[in-house]
Amino acid sequence: MKNIFLSLAAGIVLFASACGSSSEAPAPSPEEKPGVERVASLKVMSYNIHHCNPPSKANVIDVGAIVNVINAEKPDLVALQEVDVNTQRSGVSLNQAAEIATRLRMSYYFGKAIDYQGGGYGVAILSKYPLSQTVVHRLPTLPGSGGEARVLATGIVTLPDGTQLRFGSTHLDALSDPANRQAQVDQINSIASNESLPFIIAGDFNAVNGSAIINTLDQRFQRTCSGYCAPTIPVNNPSRAIDFIAYRHPLNKFSTGSHKVIDERYASDHLPVVAVISIAE
Repeated sequence: MKNIFLSLAAGIVLFASACGSSSEAPAPSPEEKPGVERVASLKVMSYNIHHCNPPSKANVIDVGAIVNVINAEKPDLVALQEVDVNTQRSGVSLNQAAEIATRLRMSYYFGKAIDYQGGGYGVAILSKYPLSQTVVHRLPTLPGSGGEARVLATGIVTLPDGTQLRFGSTHLDALSDPANRQAQVDQINSIASNESLPFIIAGDFNAVNGSAIINTLDQRFQRTCSGYCAPTIPVNNPSRAIDFIAYRHPLNKFSTGSHKVIDERYASDHLPVVAVISIAE
């Protein structure tokens, strides 16, 4: 009988010890959502990559240089312009959008503006988060103007908490006559007006701060720089800002956290623009 009591007592002690030393984390409170991260800001880059051709090296394609510039900033979203896909000058087997995205471990979408040397040439969007419902919007070019076809490529970005936004990349006409650019930015504003989601757009607008084109953009979007915008071209002694990042939110939950131009002079003939866009709860 004594042995039975001793065994029972030992069992009780062991049970109590096991319960008291549990390493399990306490259950989350009802308002917590395990595994769901609210994204409080987005780091966005706009970069005209000059088909990965460093201006100082004619006929050289250096994808790695572009990747290194982007990777140094660790952006969440990237808008690229002057992207080659399977062209003779860059390599018929080289999809620059896919290669850059793969090296950065980002999702991507290429928007072809024109057929070029057996492949395509246009813009691209890259995202750290999933992309869906991608589309290429053809922007107008006035008949007889001699302007090159231009596009706006967009997709829906889904953040970890399920929040969605539309992200786009564009590259407006480069002719001295602003007529095509004006028609193109008018079309972009029309597209934005019909979009119910928050919208971030970035690109090479070939227009400077204070021009009619940028003033038109400002009617629908808030740019991440206002007043003075640091110049983005040329890379040596830059004097003009023509590359911009802008946003709109139906509930006004976006604001500019920071805006800067990266002083990187080798990889392309444009300096990249990086902005942090804060997202209110």
